[in-house]
Amino acid sequence: MPFFRMTKTILKSLFKKPATVKYPFGGARVYHKNTRGKVLIEVQNCIFCGICQRKCPTAAIMVAKTDKKWSINRLRCISCGACVDVCPKKCLKLDTQYTPAQTEKNKEDFKQNA
Repeated sequence: MPFFRMTKTILKSLFKKPATVKYPFGGARVYHKNTRGKVLIEVQNCIFCGICQRKCPTAAIMVAKTDKKWSINRLRCISCGACVDVCPKKCLKLDTQYTPAQTEKNKEDFKQNA
């Protein structure tokens, strides 16, 4: 009896599309619309209130109101979306693309042009 169950599974698998993609030849991966990738900022709309910095559970965001500078440490960010939810001007959003691999511990700085 187990042989017939196994044969049934094999025959089903023969006519189905594979569950995996042959990387890198399988094409670019399409992410789901609700994928939580990296945090993006529209620095022109930011008022540098610092709420995102206070709500970040990993302290990945730094806001300097006097310098009008916003920075994020991508290695510390867990893409939880807490900063996006509390932003009063809605200038933060979660992108569906992930952050590329990094070789150095650095942070990204965004400065508002006056």
